[in-house]
Amino acid sequence: MCVYGDTGHGKTVAVHQALRLLPRRTPVHRALVSVKPALPQLRAALLTAFGLSAPSLTNRTDAADRALLQAFQAPGALVIDDVQRIAAPELDYLRLLVDAPTTQTSLILCGAGAERTLARAPALASRMLTWQQVPRLDTGQVPAVLRLFHPLWDAAIDADLLHADATWAKGNFRTWAEITSHAYAALARHPETAVDRALLSRACSRLGPTP
Repeated sequence: MCVYGDTGHGKTVAVHQALRLLPRRTPVHRALVSVKPALPQLRAALLTAFGLSAPSLTNRTDAADRALLQAFQAPGALVIDDVQRIAAPELDYLRLLVDAPTTQTSLILCGAGAERTLARAPALASRMLTWQQVPRLDTGQVPAVLRLFHPLWDAAIDADLLHADATWAKGNFRTWAEITSHAYAALARHPETAVDRALLSRACSRLGPTP
């Protein structure tokens, strides 16, 4: 699966929330990759994601590959966020792992421009069963999504949330996460404060400049 969309649209949050809906017995592994990792670094990140001994296996290519192929035999999900950091040759290594006939682990690739990254690795792209774009929030979605995201917004009225979205957030989920953090901090200092347009204005005033 490839989850793609512009920066700040909430791809990572969406993937994590969806994975929480899986049965608890389904293992979920998350690989943290650096910028343009060489194959040894990618291999080490995958070993770590599966809880394998990366330090002892990283420099033993054959042993590391066998360990990963064995790990991929178990049903589960492997999530790689910011996949746009990975170059085409290293992406082909992922293709070799998922191509093994014994593989049962699902590969979930997520990132801004992930679809363009996979276009440079057509062999792996052709194996993507599902392509899911995460767009900017539509105006009508904002109140419901925010109340699912954090109970802070249960007390806010739709008109105030829509005003803040039109003025500052403009459908960007990451901006709303920042607004939520600032509003939550303000309420922690002054619990008597109402969750209204004034609180939203104060929280939004702490955002950085927008282009």
